[in-house]
Amino acid sequence: METSSSSEFVVQFWGVRGSVPAPGKDTVRYGGNTSCIEMRVGGRRLIFDGGTGLRMLGKSLQPNLPIEADWFFTHYHWDHIQGVPFFSPAFIPGNTFHIHGAAPGGLLLEQHFSEHVLHLNSPVPSHKVKANLTFDDLKFGKNIITLDDITIETAPLNHPNGAMGYRVTWQGHSAFYCTDTEHFSDRLDENVLHLARDAEVIIYDAMYTDKEYHNPKSPKVGWGHSTWEEGVKVAKAAGTKHLAIFHHEPNHTDDFLDQLAVEVKDTFEGGFIAREGMIFSVMPEK
Repeated sequence: METSSSSEFVVQFWGVRGSVPAPGKDTVRYGGNTSCIEMRVGGRRLIFDGGTGLRMLGKSLQPNLPIEADWFFTHYHWDHIQGVPFFSPAFIPGNTFHIHGAAPGGLLLEQHFSEHVLHLNSPVPSHKVKANLTFDDLKFGKNIITLDDITIETAPLNHPNGAMGYRVTWQGHSAFYCTDTEHFSDRLDENVLHLARDAEVIIYDAMYTDKEYHNPKSPKVGWGHSTWEEGVKVAKAAGTKHLAIFHHEPNHTDDFLDQLAVEVKDTFEGGFIAREGMIFSVMPEK
């Protein structure tokens, strides 16, 4: 069975865009696929969300069958589930995916996944899924999950219809996946600070700049997303070493993100712009 190296802890970005896929000549370098990241931790594979970047992850896994992975969902807006019907390993017998998340509306996760993630709008019938799927119903909010010697903590994020952040810790090193959250105007979010504490990296929903967020002609207040400037505040307050700017606005071009990278680096030395295919090492491989 295909697994990752038992001594590595890395994050690979497969989809870094927010809201809607943004393919085209102006987004080639950073990528236009929506949210999906993979963590390879201590011999286990963790997948977070199922945006269109999931299809590329699936293609990369194809030569390495059979596959076993734990799959976590922050929430179920379309840009985080669009890739699920196109995740080819899910349609191959012998693969196993352990699915973790909190289903909305009091549904069990298995029912929600079948009826809403693989819903009637999907071009692929749900009965064509041949991989073995198991379901772990989490409470919306704070949970502690243990996978061998990996600890995963969750906390609620500030997003319409709710979302959860995930902090993954292994051998004293942590990565925090913090997408689809909106900062508060009068304070830093205590849940975000808690999961970000002393982490090696926080992958942060920095969809807007402060200027865009407060634009009087089209303010984004209440849309459920944050800014890179607020991400820097969190990283500094929580003692986070690195800050990955993530969930890029669909209209942010490669040139825009190039300039943003300079601004972020000038403000926070450990800041960088996430791009498709990028691999970040949370801890040096032994």
